[in-house]
Amino acid sequence: MVNGGLRKTLESGKRLVLPGAYNAFAARQIAQAGFPAVYISGAGLSNSFGVPDDGSLGIDDFLYLGGWIVKSAGVPVLCDADTGFQNVGETVKRYIEAGISGLHIEDQALPKRCGHLAGKEVVPADEMAARIRDAASARDRHGPEFLVVARTDARGASNIAEGVQFEEAVARGRLYREVGADAVFPEALRSREEFARYRKEVPGYLLANMTEFGRTPFITAREFVEMGYDMVIFPVSLFRYHAGQTRIFLSRLREDGTQEGLVPGMMSRAEINQLLDYKP
Repeated sequence: MVNGGLRKTLESGKRLVLPGAYNAFAARQIAQAGFPAVYISGAGLSNSFGVPDDGSLGIDDFLYLGGWIVKSAGVPVLCDADTGFQNVGETVKRYIEAGISGLHIEDQALPKRCGHLAGKEVVPADEMAARIRDAASARDRHGPEFLVVARTDARGASNIAEGVQFEEAVARGRLYREVGADAVFPEALRSREEFARYRKEVPGYLLANMTEFGRTPFITAREFVEMGYDMVIFPVSLFRYHAGQTRIFLSRLREDGTQEGLVPGMMSRAEINQLLDYKP
């Protein structure tokens, strides 16, 4: 049965901050820390498999790790679905069956790229609108509480003229809402002013992506909420932080030949067991 927590939370007027989890243990830590929902990033999953975020993972890969994350988290999960994979309606159906609470699909052309990199292209708006209609139809048939989020990559797309990219992102956001999306995700906006303008010009629920090393400047979750955004994701932050700490650990271990000085920064065996509800 689908966990309808995302939709119910939004309908209650509450706003959601969703850290990204790249494995089940991280998802449980996110939930234990008090966050009401978890996000699964395609980039985070790809990187955890040791490959770049280039669309090389398929739906089975997403659902394998996503299924473990759903079971471990115990809170609603919003999951990336790239461009919808081979059949958008089937993707929605399988995500619902896996217990995922919502997904987002994007209007990029294949091969897709990280939304904050140069060289990405978008498909015609009517082609993406057809994807959204298929997703909405599957949602209505298989799990009406499931959340369908439409992401537009028009801002920064190489096949859209720079001077009209923002306006194209607005037009697409409005269209995607009209054809059945529950929420809109404008990727890679460049400033607070653009986010504020987008909020004024596109109705309904909006999702903001606060990633590092991208086109968007640092904006706090509170600032996004004050601008009127309903969901804020931090998609790969936890993965990148863990990766940085892993690099430090391995460097110290290579130099010192012991982990003793790093033990204070670790979770203990007892703490891990407690997190996992395990009583040996």
